[in-house]
Parts: sequence; structure tokens; C-alpha cells
Amino acid sequence: MAARSAPNCHLRLEWVYGYRGHQCRNNLYYTAAKEIVYFVAGVGVVYSPREHRQKFYRGHSDDIISLALHPERVLVATGQVGKEPYICVWDSYTVQTISILKEAHTHGIACLAFDLDGQRLVSVGLDSKNAVCVWDWKRGKMLSMAPGHTDRIFDISWDLYQPNKLVSCGVKHIKFWSLCGNALTPKRGVFGKTGDLQTILCLACARDELTYSGALNGDIYVWKGINLIRTIQGAHTAGIFSMNACEEGFATGGRDGCIRLWDLTFKPITVIDLRETDQGYKGLSVRSVCWRGDHILVGTQDSEIFEIVVHERNKPFLIMQGHCEGELWALAVHPTKPLAVTGSDDRSVRIWSLVDHALIARCNMEEPIRCAAVNVDGIHLALGMKDGSFTVLRVRDMTEVVHIKDRKEAIHELKYSPDGTYLAVGCNDSSVDVYGVAQRYKKCGECVGSLSFITHLDWSSDSRYLQTNDGNGKRFFYRMPGGKEVTNKEEIKGVHWASWTCVSGLEVNGIWPKYSDINDINSVDGNYIGQVLVTADDYGIIKLFRYPCLKKGAKFKKYIGHSAHVTNVRWSHDYQWVISIGGADHSVFQWKFIPERKLKDALHIAPQESLADSNSDESDSDLSDVPELDSEIEQETQLTYRRQVYKEDLPQLKEQYKEKQKSGTSKRRERAPGNSIRLHFVHGYRGYDCRSNLFYTQIGEIVYHVAAVGVIYNRHQNTQRFYLGHDDDILCLALHPLKDYVATGQVGRDPSIHIWDTETIKPLSVLKGCHQYGVCAVDFSADGKRLASVGIDDSHTIVLWDWKKGEKLSVARGSKDKIFVVKMNPYVPDKLITAGIKHVKFWRRAGGGLIGRKGYVGTLGKNDTMMCAVYGWTEEMAFSGTSTGDVCIWRDVFLVKTVKAHDGPVFSMHALEKGFVTGGKDGVVALWDDSFERCLKTYAIKRAALAPGSKGLLLEDNPSIRAISLGHGHILVGTKNGEILEVDKSGPITLLVQGHMEGEVWGLATHPYLPICATVSDDKTLRIWDLSPSHCMLAVRKLKKGGRCCCFSPDGKALAVGLNDGSFLMANADTLEDLVSFHHRKDIISDIRFSPGSGKYLAVASHDSFIDIYNVMSSKRVGICKGATSYITHVDWDIRGKLLQVNTGAKEQLFFEAPRGKKQTIPSVEVEKICWASWTSVLGLCCEGIWPVIGEVTDITASCLTSDKMVLATGDDLGFVKLFRYPVKGKFGKFKRYVAHSTHVTNVRWTYDDSMLVTLGGADMSLMVWTNEMEGYREKRPCDSEESDTDSEEDGGYDSDVTRENEISYTIRALSTNIRPMFGVKPHLQQKEPSVDERQGVVRPPVSRAPPRPEKLQTNNVGKKKRPIEDLVLELVFGYRGKDCRNNVHYLNDGDDIIYHTASIGILHNVATGTQSFYQEHNDDILCLTVNQHPKFINIVATGQVGDLADMSATAPSIHIWDAMNKQTLSLLRCYHSKGVCSVSFSATGKLLLSVGLDPEHTITIWRWQEGAKIASRAGHHRRIFVAEFRPDSDSQFVSVGVKHVKFWTLAGRALLSKKGLLSALEGARMQTMLAVAFGANNLTFTGTVSGDVCVWKDHILCRTVARAHNGPVFAMHTTLRDGLIVTGGKERPSREGGAVKLWDQELRRCRAFRLDTGQATDCVRSVCRGKGKILVGTRSAEIIEVGEKNAACNILVNGHVDGPIWGLVTHPSRDFFLSAAEDGTVRLWDIADKKMLNKVNLGHAARTVCYSPEGDMVAIGMKNGEFIILLVSSLKIWGKKRDRRCAIHDIRFSPDSRFLAVGSSENSVDFYDLTLGPTLNRISYCRDIPSFVIQMDFSADSRHLQVSTGCYKRQVYEVPSGKPVLDQAAMDRITWATWTSILGDEVMGIWSRHAEKANVNCACVSHSGISLVTGDDFGMVKLFDFPCPEKFAKHKRFLGHSPHVTNIRFTSGDRHVVSAGGDDCSLFVWKCVHMPH
Repeated sequence: MAARSAPNCHLRLEWVYGYRGHQCRNNLYYTAAKEIVYFVAGVGVVYSPREHRQKFYRGHSDDIISLALHPERVLVATGQVGKEPYICVWDSYTVQTISILKEAHTHGIACLAFDLDGQRLVSVGLDSKNAVCVWDWKRGKMLSMAPGHTDRIFDISWDLYQPNKLVSCGVKHIKFWSLCGNALTPKRGVFGKTGDLQTILCLACARDELTYSGALNGDIYVWKGINLIRTIQGAHTAGIFSMNACEEGFATGGRDGCIRLWDLTFKPITVIDLRETDQGYKGLSVRSVCWRGDHILVGTQDSEIFEIVVHERNKPFLIMQGHCEGELWALAVHPTKPLAVTGSDDRSVRIWSLVDHALIARCNMEEPIRCAAVNVDGIHLALGMKDGSFTVLRVRDMTEVVHIKDRKEAIHELKYSPDGTYLAVGCNDSSVDVYGVAQRYKKCGECVGSLSFITHLDWSSDSRYLQTNDGNGKRFFYRMPGGKEVTNKEEIKGVHWASWTCVSGLEVNGIWPKYSDINDINSVDGNYIGQVLVTADDYGIIKLFRYPCLKKGAKFKKYIGHSAHVTNVRWSHDYQWVISIGGADHSVFQWKFIPERKLKDALHIAPQESLADSNSDESDSDLSDVPELDSEIEQETQLTYRRQVYKEDLPQLKEQYKEKQKSGTSKRRERAPGNSIRLHFVHGYRGYDCRSNLFYTQIGEIVYHVAAVGVIYNRHQNTQRFYLGHDDDILCLALHPLKDYVATGQVGRDPSIHIWDTETIKPLSVLKGCHQYGVCAVDFSADGKRLASVGIDDSHTIVLWDWKKGEKLSVARGSKDKIFVVKMNPYVPDKLITAGIKHVKFWRRAGGGLIGRKGYVGTLGKNDTMMCAVYGWTEEMAFSGTSTGDVCIWRDVFLVKTVKAHDGPVFSMHALEKGFVTGGKDGVVALWDDSFERCLKTYAIKRAALAPGSKGLLLEDNPSIRAISLGHGHILVGTKNGEILEVDKSGPITLLVQGHMEGEVWGLATHPYLPICATVSDDKTLRIWDLSPSHCMLAVRKLKKGGRCCCFSPDGKALAVGLNDGSFLMANADTLEDLVSFHHRKDIISDIRFSPGSGKYLAVASHDSFIDIYNVMSSKRVGICKGATSYITHVDWDIRGKLLQVNTGAKEQLFFEAPRGKKQTIPSVEVEKICWASWTSVLGLCCEGIWPVIGEVTDITASCLTSDKMVLATGDDLGFVKLFRYPVKGKFGKFKRYVAHSTHVTNVRWTYDDSMLVTLGGADMSLMVWTNEMEGYREKRPCDSEESDTDSEEDGGYDSDVTRENEISYTIRALSTNIRPMFGVKPHLQQKEPSVDERQGVVRPPVSRAPPRPEKLQTNNVGKKKRPIEDLVLELVFGYRGKDCRNNVHYLNDGDDIIYHTASIGILHNVATGTQSFYQEHNDDILCLTVNQHPKFINIVATGQVGDLADMSATAPSIHIWDAMNKQTLSLLRCYHSKGVCSVSFSATGKLLLSVGLDPEHTITIWRWQEGAKIASRAGHHRRIFVAEFRPDSDSQFVSVGVKHVKFWTLAGRALLSKKGLLSALEGARMQTMLAVAFGANNLTFTGTVSGDVCVWKDHILCRTVARAHNGPVFAMHTTLRDGLIVTGGKERPSREGGAVKLWDQELRRCRAFRLDTGQATDCVRSVCRGKGKILVGTRSAEIIEVGEKNAACNILVNGHVDGPIWGLVTHPSRDFFLSAAEDGTVRLWDIADKKMLNKVNLGHAARTVCYSPEGDMVAIGMKNGEFIILLVSSLKIWGKKRDRRCAIHDIRFSPDSRFLAVGSSENSVDFYDLTLGPTLNRISYCRDIPSFVIQMDFSADSRHLQVSTGCYKRQVYEVPSGKPVLDQAAMDRITWATWTSILGDEVMGIWSRHAEKANVNCACVSHSGISLVTGDDFGMVKLFDFPCPEKFAKHKRFLGHSPHVTNIRFTSGDRHVVSAGGDDCSLFVWKCVHMPH
């Protein structure tokens, strides 16, 4: 029996013994049908205790480790381990897959949980970040993903009482998550003082935000919100592994073996200690518990499942048990009874009844067991141990017979001889011992021959021989019982073996793959009777082979279920069952054997559903029993569509080459030519490797494809229209059921599928991102909503799309073999078939995956190669055409019958209303009835049947038919030869379109005075084509060889053709008959040319590197041109016929004199002067610029110059046709380029009058005709050429603001570093010095009689009771981010409110009252803001922020969409824009949001923001994008502008298509940096530039510029929706007529300018917005101004500092005023009550510090240049100024008695001035020995001391005014300070945080009451502490809002407010203090 086919019998899984209790928890539940669901190995098990029956779910490919039950308790979700693990949701009733969720996790899925209504599922991965994913599982779609935690997560649960909230717990943490938009945001649980920080193992959620969790120490922790509120101690004595919530309460189970039941408030109900029950044992540990009504299910660590009935709690019922720890290796079957024995490393031996499916005996041994055997009489059981001993037990009662230890290493195999007298014991020390059974197991022999451990033993039937296998794969034979090795092969030949369990040997050769020497098959067992062999291997697979199987690589059937290695497999004694055991999964599988004779009745055991195939996909000798493949199909399977370079690679390649060639482009390049070409007609149809790609559209036009073009052909007018959206070969085409849309799939690295409209030829959707290399088949569903596609990657991926949305619905690996066709079921949209090499598969959708079943052939046939398939008249029926000419008829997945239809393959089928039509290689079209019973009619495609109206000639009879379609009373046929024919039902055939056949096409010549051309190809034909309107092939002639070149004589009468064998011929151009032929060369003739004029000479160039010159009249060779080093590529004559210009493959440009062929050297200057008859050369100075930037990757293959010598057309290897202005001097000329050909363009020629360009595609075999459109002739049609690829380097202006914004780098808070250059050891890390007392060992009495310690701080509200401050609430913010953001101020509520942002807060500011409210949910700086304009979404704002990496964690960049009035977050979008989001814009309907990133690619993303779904994303541009905005009337069109570019985008499905702005229409226009965008009606777009011009675009073409709309850059533009007027804002100096803000009409023709009365030298506007009669302006100098349109009056609403940091800050001693001083050189006075700036003083230098005198009548200001000034408050006059230092003054202080002024600087000094001496300000003294720069200073209350904190983290105290340091600690402690602003000192030790490696606390201030302290730090946090706080890491409250670096902070008088000053954000925050109640 040949082992070529798999055996016809089958295994069915009948029972699994075991339960996975190890390393898993919460994996055991009751279903709604009261069945029990759990898992073991890779199988989900549903067990019915009533019927004692198991059902299996086998959709996983590896170990299952997690399980969740749907709230309705029917559906189950399971997650597995593996490299690409997936989640299956399945029905526990039918055990069918409902949904597959994949492509999110790696390593494995640790936890799963459904939400309350079961719509969403959350999963946690085992990857390093423990990713958390939320799924819409029905659609198989991931909604959100975030990194879970740095350590393992053990449990996750939805909060069932609050929507969108989850809780997860794990190693040393618990996290509370909220889901908003696509963002999962965690908050860590606060353990606080209530409990220890420890690992939390399980949790359950309850009402009122309560969460109960089980901890590692056995306590239960109860959480409210995120805080731990109480613990239930000692709930269990060890870790709590499982917690289960039900209606009655909660059940918990722990490592202590106890189950506890609790009521709903977690009060204990009862305890069940399983260890104490009759089934219990020491060490029982509970892993899973499920409580339903009065039943409790318990799963244990040791693989047992108990069921407990509550009222009989001490009698648990054991439902399932299995082996537990270690590995399971030992397996034996009883010789006479249906029993199996197993033994494992858990030291237990167990006997299972195969009939009752139960454990009937169990015995624990001393050692781990590795093998077992039962004697033939069934009395003795021998067990081999891991320690080298073996034990024999009596089976009856498990009592020991004997225990023998002769070896030290593990016993791996033992077997009794068939006569029962001997026991052979194989050991890992490579020996086999033989023992006599009757002699009480006395050793009687030893076999030594192996060099490796013994793996398998078999006895001969007569017990005289033993064969062994060892770890080296060697096979040995021994004589028994002595153990002598048998070396003579003859002696062994006749031996019959009693059993066959060896893995090596002739009989089992076939179990090994052909070309591998791996030893991964662990076990084999032969069934002699059934002639079947079963094997078990390391991959968890059980296989059935025929026995014996002699040839390697035999066919098999395979079964999965075990997870990793299957260690042993055995037939039961009567061959009814196969038992297999899993090593690591501890499980025992029992398979029912179904022999061949029963299979007929058992058709229901159709191929099992599983993702891996059960029908030996793997066996590699597949081809052995299949007939020879048809030659055509063979050719096709060998085609590869891989490219060296894909078009997608060009941008990167260009960038790389540009880097290399920075210097190259110095010369100013020529403009691109004025002419353009338009594709007019294509001769060709892709039939040689594609099928079913030809259809009638709705209106009877014909749609097909060739090269990279979708063609719509009108047969009545003989015209074509083209879809040119593809950029490489189209491989497949499908028609929408309504016949108006077409889907085409192409070749590419990331190939795209375009769905386009045949009427408008516009793309409706582009699908990308799922396939590799190419898409080879597509099909629409019957309702037209879905599309299926197949890729040509190695696993032929199948994808199901919702094409309108562009969403990928499901994906699966199709097959290892090529798939030719995919068809969707017309009745059930979730089903489809694929067919291809040797297979047909039936698929159904399950969530995000597809489940495939192979067609089941049975006895009817064999797995043939299928070329086409259709569905029949019911959903069950399908038909497929095979490569042998049969049609297979399928019902469900079963082959019902086959019908012979054609000679040779059936390539195409089509289903009709009643019947079918088929076409095959035999060139016959056959019509069939509806059941393929009989053939109704056949049509043969023959020349004789051609109708007179044919456009061309049929090349041969019966061409192979590749596509058939019916409609409009005709049959449309496409052939392999590239012809499209229309067959009338009555018989006549019309030829419509044709092209060359397979083989490359190179030869092209145009006629000297007629509109015709000739082509010659490798398909051995010479063809003449009519280029005039009749567009057809006029003549064809077959040649004996293929040809590469041809040429018409100057009089057009003769045609010369060069052939590939080195010969050439001249033919009559009319009749194509031979005139003369020559054969002088051996290699290809590559070019052939008649001399001009009379055509006297003929130059013939060959690949032999010679050019022969022939005299045409005398037919003699007259000269040979020698000297080329490589093959010749192009030849041109000069106009006199005397000189030849030659190009060679080595890129030489040579010249020869005719007719002798003498080589000439001509200087390049002279070459230009020579007048050439033709120019097809690609080398030389005149065409230097045609070589692209990436010239190393691609070759220019052809060129041709127009006869007026103006335009040079070129063709290259990438399929581009380009036009250049001639001559093309200088590198990288500018061009227009056109894509239509797919790969290399082999030839281009202009016609005689330059009216058309003809181009040839080499591999796409198409001849394309383009019309030439002269410069003046311009229909207003969008130009489909792309402009040149290198951007012009000439810059359009420069502006410092633009440059700075472009180069700014945004840091996130978490990574911010210190703003002051401090050095030294941080205070909390310094070693404390002991005090004097401690040094001398003096112990002070605890009660001291000394006077009480003085107060640390003088407090000014002495009489009142002190009330600590418990909270700060943000009340006011002075600041606006204008310096580097734009369009970020908007009106809301009809102009009553304005909205803007600074730092990380969004501000809603009431114009009338000045009150503010804040959106504070951002955790980092906001960079952009926009308002939704749609009336449905009123007051909805989107803001985008800075972020770090795009890892979806909390520091990732994000966009918040929120309600401006109530500040509710509506959606939070975490995005993949690493670094930050710089622009956001809502679409016209308000439902879509567009965002732009700061990442290097400047990604553009479109979101459906309400769902948080990302619709589309694409790299925007390689340079910075400043703004991208939707057109105000569109949801699909938007424009992006940025550095030197503007792009016009369309959203098609999920694809973003862009067009660069085209400048060519305007003379002299150059691309500038674009800064802003606005829109007008009729597709007008306005962009503001860096030079002040505004460009006006129609579609994507520049139509005019508004020159100098502003004098400086135009930063902001705003389109008013209600009247279309446009506001622009720019940078300019205010003048009488001009202003920085202008209001324009809709066309940007007239404008009115507004001046901003800000008093600045130049106004720089960053944001404009127009309300009713008002214009709102935001400026670079942080003002927000309202300008009236009528009276042009300016009202400044918001002020702020322009540049930061704001270092100086001081509050007035008695009033609610404060002063701030900043780097922008101003000091400003602010009024908190009136919420406004009262005054500002320009100092002309950056200010660093400011201070009020104690009475508030003077102000001292310290400057950055070392100067300080004292002003009088009343008059703002300078009282005095002085500059004694060169460096910045850091702090300045008046003494409390107003006598001294202390000035601290960065020169490590403090100077004292005596103010009573008047304004001369002479220094009276200074402090010595200050170790570093001064940060803060404070006077003592008596003005006698000064404390100084310095830059090396040291605090010093000095006497005033002497400046002497105070060193005595005790004296220091007695000082009472007037103020405390120091960040150093023991009193404030607690303010330093743990996480401050790089960042510092910058400022501090103690309240006037002396009991509260606020600080500001480099992370932008304001913190509130108690004062003093000497303990490290003191408790505090944090307040966020500032950007990195809070520079200064102060309490106002009476502690009513805190004011904090920002570094990066230049903003002042005023916080209201909330005092504790009395």
C-alpha cells in the first residue's frame, strides 16, 4: 500500500482527563445550561455532570491560560500563549467559534473579562508592558490599548456598576482604569496607612465604588474609589487566588485550601475547609472558585475539580482529576481490559477506565515515575523511576511486589516480553537490563551497544529478540535473554515484532519529513490490524500514518489539542481508542478510532473546525500523486511579483540620495516643459496570468485592466477612459453587484486595493496595510458592502473589508499554496471560498478572524488544483473548475460529483440566472444548465467566426480563455493572448481590443508620414497598429524568432526588424512579406536604423557590441563599427547620414563615421551643434538631467525628442514616462511624470507630427498612445502629472519666529530637568551632622527649664485662631500661549466667552466679568485648540498636548475633546504622534477630527472622536506641518501647510490621498513656507506664506497670489462660516494704512486693515477669529485683543508676559496686588480682585527679582545684568539705582525695619546697602564665603540676621549688617524669621521628593500664619505641605497646571491666595486658599 495518501481512518477526541490548575486562576464556571466549562492543554472543555459527557472547543493553537464567561453564561472567551496569541470567543453549547481577536498581544493572554452587558472584552497580555486591550469582540475590533504595568497583572475586572471603569491588580499594585475615547487611563490605588503595599491576586467590584481584593497574605483589602479604606484581616491564612461574585455575595478561595462565602457587604457567611473533608489532603490549594445557588465549584492546584453542595459541605464531590506538577511521561495500556495506566513526576500512578471515563485507582510512590508497563496476564504493573530504580505492583490492589535499583539515571522505557517471562528495562545511561519475572525479577542479562540514552524498546513476537532506539536515532538488535548484540542484518529480516513503538526503522521511515534530521517524534504505536500508525511529537500533534510507511514524507492526518510536547501515545488493547499524554499539560487524551469501513456512515465527522488544518497540510510529498501541472498554470505559479524597488520606497530612497548629494544641485534647473500628455488609448489586456478580470458595467461599457491602468472601453465609440490611481501592476479586478463600482488590487510592498466609480473614475476608497507584495484576488459580497481580498505573501493572507469605511473586519492565513480565486457567498455574507493549488477551502467569519475548512474529497477524487469557483443556487452549493478540465460540485464542504467540462484547465466560470458558463484552455466557451447535468451550447473561438466589424486580427485559433462575462446579450471573452472578444449568442465573434502576448515587448517604430506604428516582441510577432481613431491592429506577422527592434525606411515602404538570434530582415511595410534577411551576429539585435534622406544605409546594432552598416540597395555589409566595450543600446544618425551616435550598456556615448564605421572623438561642445536626424540617446550633456536622483536604482531605458527639438520624452525601469524641456542640462532636471505602465517602459516614440507619444511596457506588454497637449492648449482639467521630485532649494523668505517655531523641541514634564544649574548633594540625601550635645554625649532632661523655643516664623495674625490651608483652587490665570501656537483663541456663546490655553490648562474667559473657569485634565502642555463649529456639537473643544513616545501610556501625546461649559471630558484620544500634537481640526459635520503630530514623519490622523476610533493615518510630510484644516463644507477634504509645502488631501475609506500644490501654472511662482490656511467657495483655498503673500489655489493648482498681503509672515487666517469673509493676521509694524489684522472679501481681493493699539514696535498676530461685529486677536506678545469691526476700537482682554521665565514675584504687604518680573524686561502689577493687569514698566533689560518694602511704598528690582533699581510706588519714579555686580541679581530684600537692603547675586555674594543714607546706595558691607550662587534670602524678624540658600544645596546664616556667618546651630535655632522662602534647611527637609534625580524644588513660601508651606518645582507642580516638615518625603497635596519649571511662589496678604509663576509657560496662576473649618 503506497504511503502516498493519508489513511482513510480518523480519530475523534472522546475524553480529556485533567484540568489546568497550575499557573492559572479563575478558569472554572457554570454555564447557563448547568454545564461546567474549563480548559486543559489547548482545549476548552464543556462538561455535563448530568450526562457525564464532554464537548471540546479546539480553535486554539497552543496552551489556553485564561478564560472568561459572558454575563449571559453561554459564551466563553479563552486566551492562549504563543508568539502571536489570539483570543477566541465561542459558544459553550455548540462549541463553535463566534469571534477571533488577534494582532494585539505577544507572548500570551493572561486575563480576560467581559463587561456588564457583554459587549466589550478586556484582555491583558504577557508582554513586558503587560498591555491592556479593550475589544468590541463581536466586530473583532480593538477599541483601546495601553501599557498595563511594569510587573505581572493577575486579575482584571470591569466595574459592573460604573460604565467605562475597570480595575486591575497584580504584583505590588492595584490600578483603577477609566476608558474614554480610545484612551485607558490608570490611577494607582493608594494603600496609605491602612494596609501594607503588597501583591493583590484577585478582585471583585461592588456598588458605591467599592472594590474587594484578595491579597498575598490572605487579607481582603476593601477600596473606595482609589483609596484603601479597610482590610479584613486573616480572611485566609495564605494568598487568596480566586474571588467570585454572584447574586448572593462573594466566594473566595485560597492557598490554605479553604473556601469562604461572604454576603454582599462582605460579612462572613461560612467557611469550608477542603483539607478537612474526606477527599482532602495536606497542601490542597484552591485556584478557582465559582458559586451558583447552592453549588460551589472548586478547582485546585493539583488539577482536581470539586463540586460542593452547600448543605453537605463536608462531602465534596470529585468531578475531575488529573496529574499535576512536573512532566507526564509514563503510559501503559492493560493487555485485556479497557484500562490505561499513567504515571508522572507528581509521583502518582493512576489507572483510568476508558469505558467509564473515570479514575478508578491511584497510588502515590516515593519517586517521580517515567515509564510503565503491564505484564501480558495483566497482573503485574512495572514502573520505571527517575532515580534509576523500578517498582513492580500488583494491579489488583496496588501493593508492592519488588523494588530494584540497579542504575543511577532515569529509567525511560520498560516492556514485558510477549510470553510474560522477561522484563526489559531501558535506562538513560544507555543500557538495557533484562530481568526474569518468575525469579522475583532477578537480573539475567544486559544489552550494551548504545552510546546514548534508550528511548524505545520492542520485543519480537517469540520473545527472542529485542530492538531498541537511542537518543542518537540509532537502532540496535539484541538476542534475549542474554543481551548479545545482533549485527547480522539477515538474522533480523524475518523477525516479527510483537509491538512497534520504535521511531526509527524501515517500516516507519515515512513518519519523518523528507529533508530533516530532527528527532522531535517522541512516541509511535503501530496498529497491525488496522494498518495504521499513530505518532506523537514535540509540537502537540498526533498524526495517523498508514503502516508500514516506507518512504520519507508520507501523507498523514493530524490532530491538535495537546499544547507542547506529547510524550507518549498508545493504542488500547482492542484498538478502539488511542491514548495520548501531554508532558507539560499533564493531561490524558482519549481518542476514538473510526476505521475506514465506518467512515461512510460518519460523514458528520467532517474536517474539524480549527485554525490549523487537520488534513495534512504539512506533508511535503504532496505532488507525488498529482498529475503533471498544466504548463500554463505551472508558468503562472512560478511568476513572482516581487520588485527590487517598489514605488513606495522612492521617497525614502530619494531622501537617502539627497543626503549623499547635497552639493549636486547648484545650477539653477530648467523649468518643466509646458507641454503635457494625456493617455488616449491602450492596446493590451492582462490575460496571461490573471483570470475573471473583464466585465460589462451598468451601461454596457467594458471594464478590464492592463499594466497599472484600469480601463473602461466603450465598444460603440471605440474610446477608452482610464483609472490611473494605481502605481504598479494591477493583478485582479472585481465588479460591484450593481455594476457601477470596480475594485482593483495591485503589486506593492504594502499593496493597495482601490474601489472606484466607473462613471466618474474617482476613487471611493483605498484599502491598505494588510497584504504584502501584491493582491491577487478580490470579490464583492452580494450586498456590495464587503470586499474579500487575497495577498501573494507566503501565507496568502485573506482579508475581509468593510470597504466604504476602509475597515479591516477579519483576517486569516489562507494557504501555503497559491490561491487563484476568492468568492463570497451570495446568501450568507459571512462565508466565502478560496481555491488554488491543490485545494479549495470554505471559510466563515468569526469576529476578527476567519475559520477555514478544507473541501472534503472523500473517495470521489483527489485534491486537484482549482482555477475558478462560483456559488450555486443555494448557500450550500458551490462549483469549482479544476486544472484537469473537470467541474467539481460541492455541498457544504463535501465533494458531491465531478463533471468533465473542458480539455485542459477550466480557467473561468460565471453563474447565470439559470445555469453557468465556463471557459478553458481549449478555447471553448460552454453554456450549462443549472446543475451541470448537460452542456447546452459551445462556442469555439476561431478566426473563421470573426465578424467583419472586428478591430484587429485573431492570432491563433482556440486561444486559452482566461475570463468570461455575460451581459447585454453577449458573452465577453478575454484570452491569454491579450485579446478581448465579444461572442454573440448566435455565433459571430467580434474582436474589440488586443495587445501582445506573453514575452517582453521592446521594438517600436513610428511611420515617417502616417499615424501608424510597428511593434515587435518576444512573442515572435511583428504588428502594425493604427493610431488614428480606429485604434486597431492592421497587420500581424509571425516571425521565427522574437525581436527587439524595428524601423521604417524614410519613404515608409520598407520595415527593418532585428531579431533575437542575431539576424534581421527587411519586410514590405504594407504586406509584411520578406524583402531580404541577413544573419551575421549571434546575439540579440538591439537597435536598427535607416539613414535619413533616401535611406541609403541601414545601421544594425547588436548585443555583440558591434554595429554593422549595410548598403540597402546593394544588400551588402559595407562597414563595421568597433570599439564599444559593452552591448549597444541606442543608435542615432545625424541629419546628413554621415555620423552615428551610439549608447552602450556601459553608459558610453560613442561616435562613428558612416559608412566605414571609423570611431570618432567629438568634444561635447560640438555634439550639441551637430544636427541629429533623431535623438533617442539617454547619455550626453544634452540629457544629463533626465537621470533621476536615484539613478543607481533605476535605468532610463528610452528617450525620444520631438521634431521641433523642444520636448524630450523618457521611459524608465520604474514605469514612469517623463517629459523634459530640451536640452536637459545640469543634474536632476525638472519634469512632468506619468504613471500608467507598471514596471519598465522599454521604448518611447513621438509620431511624425508630434501629435502623439507612443510608449511600450516591457513586462506589461502594452502599447499606450498618449496625445500631446501643447503649451497654450489647456483644458481646465486637473493635470494628472506629478511635478519633479526634488524640491526647489530657493527659499521663500525667512522669519525668526517661523524658524524658532520650526526648531522648537517640546519636552514633557516627566523628563524635565533642573532650570537652575545647581550642584552638590540634594538635602534629603545629605548625611546629618550630629549636634554639639550629641557629640559630647550630653543627655538633656526631657523637660527643660529653659525659656520656650522662639517661633520659627513671625506670624502676623496672632490674635486669630490659626487655620491650616487644606486645598488650593485655581481662580485666575494671567497668560496665553501665543509665542509658538496659532489659531488657538476662539469665541464661544455668541462672543460672551472666549476660550484659549496656556501651560496645560484650557481657559474659558468671560469677556464682561473677566471670570475664568478651567479645563485641567491635560497632564502636559497644550499645543493646539479648536472649536467644533457644527450646531449639533455646541461648545465642544478639542485640545492636543505634548507627549513622549507614542506607546499609548499616560505620557503619550493625547487629544482631549471636552465640553467648554461643564468641563466634562467627552473623549480622550491617545495618539501615535510621538512628541506631541501640533494641530487639530473638526470636520464639517463635527464628527471627525484631524490631528497632526510633531513626530519626524509629521503624521496626519483622522479620528471618529466620539468612539475614539482612528479611521486613517499617514505620514504627512518630511518637513514640519504647521496647520491642517478640514474644508468647512467637507468631511473628506482637508489641506495641510508647513515648511516649503502645501498638500491637498482626500479621505477615501481609510486611506489618505494627497496631492502636492502645483505651481507650474504661474510663471515664476516658487514654493514658500506656508503658515496658515483659509477657504473660499468653489474649491478655492488660500494659504498664508512666510513672505507675507497669500497664495490662492483652485483645487490643487496655484491660480494667483495676493502679493504682500502683510509685510511679514501671515501666521493666522480665519474663514467666517456665515458670510465667507476672511480674516488674516500677520507680523507687521503698525502704520497709518496697514495693520497686523485685515478683513477680506470672499475672494481675497479687497481688504480693510485694523491697527492694534498695543504700543509695540511690531505687532505679531498668531490667532484670529471673527464673531458678531468683532474680531478676536491673539498675539505673539501674549495679549488677547478684541477689535470692533465698525469703529476699529481695541479692547485688551488678556495680558501676559511675553518671554519667560518669570523669576521675580512679590505680593503686596497688605493689598491683593502682586508684582511679577520676567525675562521680557517688564515688571507688571496685577490686581487679583479686578482680575487684570494694572500697570507695566519696561525696564529695557531682563528682570530677575522684585521686592516690596515693608510699608509697600517702594519696590526694588534686580536685573539680569547685575543692576538693581528702586522705584517709588506712587509715582513709578526711580528713587535710586546701582550696579555693583556684573552677574544676575537673584534675590533682593528690604529688612523688616526698612533700614537695610540685601542684594544677592549669582556672583556668590550678598551686598548690604543702608537705605537711611539716601539714594546714593553705597555698599556698606557684604557676606563672605558663600559657597555658590544665591537663590533665596530671608531676614529675621529683628532685622539682625539673614538666611541665604545657595546653589550647592547649603543654607547659611549671616549677621546683618556685618556679614559675618553664624555657625552655632543653637543660635540659629533661636532666630525667628520674618519670612521663609528657603528651599533648604531641616525645617523643610520634607519638601524634597524621591523622584528628583534631575529636577529640583525651585521655590517655597511659608504662609503668614506660619503653618502651611507651598513649593514649586521643575516638574511644574505646586505642592502644599504643613510647616515645619522635617521628616523626609512629607505628605502633601499636588496641583498641576504649569508647564515644566515653577520658578517662584508666594502667599498674598492674609493667606487668601497663592500666586505661582511659570518658567516655560510665562504664566501667573492665582490659587484660592481653602482653609480648614474651625
